[in-house]
Amino acid sequence: MACFAVAPVADMHSKLRITEIFYSLQGESRTCGLPTVFIRLTGCPLRCHYCDTSYAFSGGVQRTLEDILTEVASFGASHVCVTGGEPLAQPDCLHLLRHLADAGYQVSLETSGALDVSAVDARISRVLDLKTPDSGEMTRNRYDNLRHLTLQDQIKFVICSRADYEWAVGCIHQYRLSELVGELLFSPAYGLIEPSLLADWILADRLPVRFQLQLHKLLWQDARGR
Repeated sequence: MACFAVAPVADMHSKLRITEIFYSLQGESRTCGLPTVFIRLTGCPLRCHYCDTSYAFSGGVQRTLEDILTEVASFGASHVCVTGGEPLAQPDCLHLLRHLADAGYQVSLETSGALDVSAVDARISRVLDLKTPDSGEMTRNRYDNLRHLTLQDQIKFVICSRADYEWAVGCIHQYRLSELVGELLFSPAYGLIEPSLLADWILADRLPVRFQLQLHKLLWQDARGR
């Protein structure tokens, strides 16, 4: 059994601004449905049109790494998801990820892909969200990140329209994404496109992707901390 003890190391006094820490089911990605502790960091340099966590843009509470890891351990879960906002906008996020991996958790990082992911600990599964045209932030995509990804990582596309879908398909072919990562994830933007329509497009084109819905929204709508 993995040990989730908090080690008293030098940078435990480092602080991160945290919007919330909560225990729920993972709603997306490879570990969808698994009990998971979520650490939502405050702040994001992007403003996607469909963002559903704008409350994490500002505010939050400064907390030490030791304090964060102690609360995470209290839930007794084996999976942890570091999300935002944009987690990598806070440099000490890299320390947090490393200590979570050191403690034996299975850790995923949800990142917009607009910031450099090369320094993220190799044990972390990076879920990189390539921004589509309808997001309003497509120009922020940092394509150099793709060369740092491995088969334990995932690339996500939030699809708002047929134009978004065709753009995402073009990216898959242009960058040979199915050879770079373990999963390619297609998500219908909540409330903007009918999920069955996206599913039909994927099937018609025989795309090598995983269709996903936001499980947490189906269960609890937009309730925070769920």
